[in-house]
Amino acid sequence: MTHIVANRLKTPDGTILHSMHRHDYVSHIDANGEEYMLDGGNDYIRTSVNEIPAEYLTVYASDDHSVIREVFTWGTRGPNGDQPIRRIYLKDMETDHINAILETQTHITSCVRTIFEDELVHRQ
Repeated sequence: MTHIVANRLKTPDGTILHSMHRHDYVSHIDANGEEYMLDGGNDYIRTSVNEIPAEYLTVYASDDHSVIREVFTWGTRGPNGDQPIRRIYLKDMETDHINAILETQTHITSCVRTIFEDELVHRQ
């Protein structure tokens, strides 16, 4: 089974829900009155069942890198680690930042390491 890179769905009114991490339950009451929910981050996909279905926008590690780089996010606390966490898209990250992650973040999975390495190749 391939890894989930971005757990996302689009409700009928165009709202995009993105569950960023395990147990990150997100929901939206659509213009049609139905409540849509998404949960699981990159670990699993759990969604509501609606009369008017949502469009699944899930991105997997097996998808083309040009798609992955648009939706993969990384949480950062700034260069000194003293800022509030903010999420940034891979496509918007500085190359030096990616290199620093690859050098210092030994806890990342092989899937995430490959995504960062593929981004560096993409930029060449």
